[in-house]
Amino acid sequence: MAFSMTLRCNGISGLLTSSVCRFSPYNNSQNKCKFSVTENVSKTVPKNIKGKSKGSQEWLRRQLNDPYVKKAQSENYRCRSAYKLLEIDKRFNILKPGNTVIDCGAAPGSWCQVAVEKINKNSDLSSVNAGTVIGVDLQHFVDIEGVHVIGGADFTEKDTQSKIMEILNGKKADVILSDMAPKASGIKSMDHELIIELCVKVLKFGIEVLKPAGTILCKIWMGYNQKQLEDAMKHLFESVQVVKPLSSRTDSAEIFLLAQNFKKLKLK
Repeated sequence: MAFSMTLRCNGISGLLTSSVCRFSPYNNSQNKCKFSVTENVSKTVPKNIKGKSKGSQEWLRRQLNDPYVKKAQSENYRCRSAYKLLEIDKRFNILKPGNTVIDCGAAPGSWCQVAVEKINKNSDLSSVNAGTVIGVDLQHFVDIEGVHVIGGADFTEKDTQSKIMEILNGKKADVILSDMAPKASGIKSMDHELIIELCVKVLKFGIEVLKPAGTILCKIWMGYNQKQLEDAMKHLFESVQVVKPLSSRTDSAEIFLLAQNFKKLKLK
């Protein structure tokens, strides 16, 4: 995979390429927010799994014993990923009343649910002060009150981005969230390259639609192109941090890049 992104803004010119570099995890506490938890729970054994693949059986066991899955069900979130955004927002306060938020890879809609709650906590959804949430995903998903749902649409396509711009109607976004991920192939290096490519497309779109001081939160899987993406973000944002929330499974390579305070540099 080869991706490129040329930045030409206020004298800054740089090329983001896919040249291979060795990846080493961060040790700098300022750049990585890592949380850990120990919880003792009795495990539930799934029933009626005869004939299912080993992978499906393992997934069922994990779901049945995941405290965040149970919590999401009891608190009416569509899936456990809601708690990743809730944790990140609690720590960094990225979702504010009245914000305009674009959620890429939104299905089934848990991040949209969180965003609607946070940006409208001081106003009614019908108020002129209500925030705006736009949720986009390749899959169709059930409507959420207060969310402009664009289902069955590929965010990376120009037509989809044009639909987002129509909804914005000349406004700029405060926050772009991306929980997008490619269909996993099982080849870690390939999957890493594909998810980085998605994030680069989010970043390019962000240059067009973000307000000054805006935020991008983007999921990636750790790998050798991570540093290059971070460097590209640092040209455009005052702060770029690596975040691994508590609710992100410890055995997962999933992390989030949080880029804050968009500089809004003029592109040549």
